[in-house]
Amino acid sequence: MTRMSAQSSVVDAEVDRPRSQRTVSSTRITERELEQVERANATTATPVVFIHGLWLLPSSWDRWVALFEEAGYVALTPDWPDDPETVEGARAEPEVLANKTLKQVADHTTQIITGLDKKPAVIGHSTGGLLAEMLAGGGLSAATVAIDPGVFRGVLPLPLSVLRGVGPFLVNPLTRRRAITLTFDQFKYSWANALDEKEAKELYDSFHVAASGISLVQMGNANLNPWTEAKVNTKNPDRGPLLIIDGEKDHTVPWAIANAAYKRQMRNPAVTEIVKIPNRGHSLTIDHGWREVAETALAFVKRFA
Repeated sequence: MTRMSAQSSVVDAEVDRPRSQRTVSSTRITERELEQVERANATTATPVVFIHGLWLLPSSWDRWVALFEEAGYVALTPDWPDDPETVEGARAEPEVLANKTLKQVADHTTQIITGLDKKPAVIGHSTGGLLAEMLAGGGLSAATVAIDPGVFRGVLPLPLSVLRGVGPFLVNPLTRRRAITLTFDQFKYSWANALDEKEAKELYDSFHVAASGISLVQMGNANLNPWTEAKVNTKNPDRGPLLIIDGEKDHTVPWAIANAAYKRQMRNPAVTEIVKIPNRGHSLTIDHGWREVAETALAFVKRFA
């Protein structure tokens, strides 16, 4: 019996329903996502699932998708629930990006993954990196790359750059209910501090959208709330190989945080590696040097998936 027939009857059922009425579990699978699953299952290629983080959309992975597909993989870029299709649409209705919890996003992505015939490689950036680790901890990934991954329970360092960048949001009790938009100055400090002003502005104009405040708070409170959703099963023997990538100059997920996550993941019997990319900030997946990061991730995936 194939993995598709064993694990994805919910997606099979969805195929028989009108596209406008299809749902996966408690969240709606979009036509775009369903087509990506069907396309992946129509090939013999290994799927790679790309998970975006806060302040981005799935389209932020477009260049990575092209690179991985040229290398023989088939790519999927799941939404967070209710993601608008375009940056322009997200800016027109930022409120639709609010109130998305880590568990909601993880559950939605899990439904996409279990609809695949093959266990995929999973790659995530920022909060998407945390989600990738969560999914790997559930045994859902053949190989995982977590890039600048968000904080999970047990990762204790809290560098000053993080407090300066997201601290004002975390102390505001209204953040949980809001969609949070960064000003350009906030984006320049937290994301584009390793770039010149011109490129920083180009990235802000091309990629930046609002983000779910509650997900940000869940990571910020990971070590204060014993029931936090920002938690990873680092000891599951089915986790599979894991690579953590971090930018040397990242203000949002500094090396101290990435390295603390690596040390906790080292408890796992599977391969666990970490790479520091010199002179790079949090924008390393979308800025001019994206290819170096993507090729580092691709080389790791090729070894194991």
